[in-house]
Amino acid sequence: MESISELNSTEVTDSDDVRTFSFSMIISAVRCALTYVVFPFIAPTLGFSSGVGPWVGVPLSIVGIAANTLSISRFWKNNHRWKWQISTLNVGVIILLSVLLVNDIT
Repeated sequence: MESISELNSTEVTDSDDVRTFSFSMIISAVRCALTYVVFPFIAPTLGFSSGVGPWVGVPLSIVGIAANTLSISRFWKNNHRWKWQISTLNVGVIILLSVLLVNDIT
């Protein structure tokens, strides 16, 4: 039987894993919203140049890829029960962000 301190450390670890996953998804969502809504439609109507997108997109893609990688690492390090599902989702997001990153660089 697990002691109370072991149970509490598991809860904290699960909470940290979920927080890291949530952060990585938020960064990725912001990146996509900027790419597909703000830069092509809203920025030009407000008089902003459409060429500003890559200057914001490249750093956000890099941060998003790093955050998703960290999320995968945490779930596996802690042997979380959802590690396969979360890893699959994170890898999919990393692939999409990588495509956007290459698109912004070119």
